[in-house]
Amino acid sequence: MNLENNASGKEISVTIHTEFIKLEAALKLANAVSTGGEAKNLILDEQVTVNGEICTMRGKKLYPGDRFAFDGRTYLITIHASV
Repeated sequence: MNLENNASGKEISVTIHTEFIKLEAALKLANAVSTGGEAKNLILDEQVTVNGEICTMRGKKLYPGDRFAFDGRTYLITIHASV
């Protein structure tokens, strides 16, 4: 897991090591929530956006370049560069 502020200071980078990550898992990876149940409830309560639109799909696949937002913070999905 790699969380770091982007140069703009407005987005938090969430680095993944796979092709995609599901929204529920991304919330947990970003430490935006502490449990999967909490993530599920927030998503179903329409409190999370993906690329600027409310998303109620827990299994929504997020790819590098996608953004999700919750609780006033915006997260950017990035891919880990192979060494």
